[in-house]
Amino acid sequence: MKDETRERVLRAAAEIGYVPNALAQQFARRKSGNIGVILPFVPKVHLFSTYYFSEILSGIGETAKRCGYDLLLIFREYGGGRDYAKLFRTQKIDACIVLGSENVPEERVALTELKSEGYPFCLVNQRYDEESYATVDSDHMAGSMAAVNHLIERGRRNIAFLNGPEQYSNSTDRLQGYTLALQAAGLPVTAEQIFIGNYSRKSGYEMAERIGKAIGDGVIDAVFAANDRMAIGLMQGLRERGYETGRDYSLVGYDDSDSSRIISPMLTTVAVPFYEMGRRAAARLLDVEYKAAGAEGELELLPVRLIARETT
Repeated sequence: MKDETRERVLRAAAEIGYVPNALAQQFARRKSGNIGVILPFVPKVHLFSTYYFSEILSGIGETAKRCGYDLLLIFREYGGGRDYAKLFRTQKIDACIVLGSENVPEERVALTELKSEGYPFCLVNQRYDEESYATVDSDHMAGSMAAVNHLIERGRRNIAFLNGPEQYSNSTDRLQGYTLALQAAGLPVTAEQIFIGNYSRKSGYEMAERIGKAIGDGVIDAVFAANDRMAIGLMQGLRERGYETGRDYSLVGYDDSDSSRIISPMLTTVAVPFYEMGRRAAARLLDVEYKAAGAEGELELLPVRLIARETT
């Protein structure tokens, strides 16, 4: 368009109060204006009421708003396909963040397709070490070691570990940290000390029967749980069986959720910067200055810290 013609068009638009249609502009630019957040389908769990998801989503949302994007939340179908690339091909999203990614074949296929087709995406709290995916995670191995060392320093020698499912890299990291801390202290690591839940409060509560028996038999004197929800469920179940944390056993959780601060006794835990993880994941995809300062495909590993409270 010639400059003279452009000026006439702009003058006419100003006279009639014309405002450009944002949707039409996005369509012309082949942009949706959305950043997609892929969430897991977890039966009987209200995701937005959980500390983990609410904190990460808050961090993503703050950055998206600052960068002029809207959030589009996509729930992964339970047991269904994972065609994440379709969201880009149908112009629903311009970038996406994957939460609750699992190391299972169908997830690997979906992520490989995103990578091969050049679509911008970032994983949060899940790593695939053999792949060069953009990832924001926390140092869960160091956090686990800090939790176990804290118990050892307080004279505990028979420390059980209540972990989450193995398809999550953070579960693997925490198991490694737990094992290394015990080995460094010259303490044995046995299969009888390791229990598996699913990160829900209910799974911790249900594990109280087995762990309570071990406490009663003198086989366990402390428990490190891989998140606060399982720790609190376990504490409740053990209390119903007559075992009190601080008196009969010590307990450390993980996350530093709101619940860990208001339960009685207050839960010793490991603080994880979930809000910052979400903020940085969105910035990697949307913030021009942040992307320019970083390296595409590299892992950002954020520090965690132990917070000692009453259960130890």
